[in-house]
Amino acid sequence: MLRRIFRKDLIFLHAPSVYDFRKDTIMFGPISDVVPSSSAFEMYPIGITSIAATLERNGFNVQIINLAYQMLRDPGYDVEKVIAKLNPMMFALDLHWLPHAHGSCEVAKIVKKYHPNTPILFGGLSASYFHEELVSYPFVDFVVRGDSTEEPIRQLVTAVKYDLPLHEVPNLTWKEPNGTVMVNQLSFVPENIDYTDIPSYKYVVGSVFKYYNLHNAVPYLEWLSYPTTVLLTARGCAYNCSICGGSKYAYKKICNRDKPAYRSPKTLIEDIRLIQTFGEAPIFILHDLRMAGMDYAREFFSLVKKETIKNELIIELFTHADEEYFKLINDSVPKYSLEMTLESHDEAIRKLNGKFPCTNAEVEATIAAALDHGCRKIDIFFMTGIPKQTYENAVSSIDYCRHLLEKFNGDQRLALFIAPLAPFLDPGSLAYENPETYGYKKFCHTLEDHRRALMQPSWKQILSFETTSMTRDQIVDSTYEAAYRLNELKREYQLIDQEVYEKVKYRIEAARQVIKEIDNILLISDEISRKQALDALKTKVEDLNRHTICGKDELKWPLRKRFSGGLSLFKLLAALLLNECNQVWGRFTGRYEPAQPLSNPITSRPENTPVE
Repeated sequence: MLRRIFRKDLIFLHAPSVYDFRKDTIMFGPISDVVPSSSAFEMYPIGITSIAATLERNGFNVQIINLAYQMLRDPGYDVEKVIAKLNPMMFALDLHWLPHAHGSCEVAKIVKKYHPNTPILFGGLSASYFHEELVSYPFVDFVVRGDSTEEPIRQLVTAVKYDLPLHEVPNLTWKEPNGTVMVNQLSFVPENIDYTDIPSYKYVVGSVFKYYNLHNAVPYLEWLSYPTTVLLTARGCAYNCSICGGSKYAYKKICNRDKPAYRSPKTLIEDIRLIQTFGEAPIFILHDLRMAGMDYAREFFSLVKKETIKNELIIELFTHADEEYFKLINDSVPKYSLEMTLESHDEAIRKLNGKFPCTNAEVEATIAAALDHGCRKIDIFFMTGIPKQTYENAVSSIDYCRHLLEKFNGDQRLALFIAPLAPFLDPGSLAYENPETYGYKKFCHTLEDHRRALMQPSWKQILSFETTSMTRDQIVDSTYEAAYRLNELKREYQLIDQEVYEKVKYRIEAARQVIKEIDNILLISDEISRKQALDALKTKVEDLNRHTICGKDELKWPLRKRFSGGLSLFKLLAALLLNECNQVWGRFTGRYEPAQPLSNPITSRPENTPVE
């Protein structure tokens, strides 16, 4: 009885991008410089927390173990030893974005090595796209497809626990005992996502105390010193950016979603209240709030205005905004900053790509209005390797950065960045599906192609594409050249101090040299000698695998206080403890055990289809 009550039903394992990153010499370069996580991509998808919370509400015990984070913080962390000691009913791994194609598969192999009879589940956008190939691996038993898998996974875990048929579980790809691959209909596609907490911060905080382990649930390496949080406003997107695997086109192809599913402004405010009970760091609002219409945005800000918010809000823009919008924000929010991903200064390229498809005059009017109405910082991102971009066009983005600084008198609130589209084209994106139209040449077509690419010794060889305008060499060269010029520009306008300038300059120059060294090493025909030469570069490469093209803290927003006081946190923990006691009692009394075969309460019954 006690074993049934307290045994873990599901353990989520988040793998690093490349499993052996601590051993292998791989020059990841700047591919993760403008995201919170490192090149190990240790930040797990926020959807894991909502799945875990849903399962716990239905009587299951669920734990998240961030293997990537643990491997980064502790060089001696023994993954195999940890996995061998685990004994859940089922394991789950995320394959949301393709940079995890190697690590997630390798971890799954280790799980099967020590637990050959324990089912392994995969999920995420990339898992959904490559679901048939993925489930054909001997170390994968299930793939749950789509962007909203809380209910399908609840049904799957229930079916596995109580030995019920799998044919009725929506969105599921699975194997019959004889190896036949079955594809159930992708029918669970909810029209709104207020039915779940996403992210579920209650689950994360509660799990730390439930399993007596803080580090298993930490999302990324620097989170404890800079604990940013997010609000997810939608699943899906109304925009069709050509290189984005989260675009409207991609969500239709991968998730069977015709339009975004939104969380209500009221629910977002509840999230903010919860976040403030444990932290005062910035809150990043994912997606442009106007995507759901201005009435939605107005309702959100009217509710924000009624709150006493200590956290700074980081607001995304997908296209230009007028002065009225910034007046609304400034009147409602005590502190806010902006994120703008222009990708290019070239209006024709932006129009083709779909990101900020407006004129430069409208971009600059947007910046002016934000600066005039209380915006504390504006992050503006450019990219290399995007459709129809030449080497000269990529580098000349820095000339436009100079123009912006001249126009706005070197305003210190402008934060300018440039980074490559790397390492892969997103599967399901317009550019991935129609490479010729957007000027791409793909080198990787299958999941296995991407998995093997991640083992190449530098990000130049890892790149899954080149364009009709730039070779892989030119994409790499234009990235470093543009970053070098931008670093010079930032120093000139005193956007960074001399120490940051010197560090970035050194790292760019060193990275260029190491890339050349790796190119020469790859010409060595003898495999053993080639490996020895790469191993000799390992220390230098490790030093250059983070913060190559911008300073360590350039992406951060000012932070007055990391965590809230003890009283508010105590109240939260008391409520979580009471909830856990209720769940334990429910498991003891059998409240959660199914009384009848599974059925999907929201969608029609799926038809399952064998794969020939």
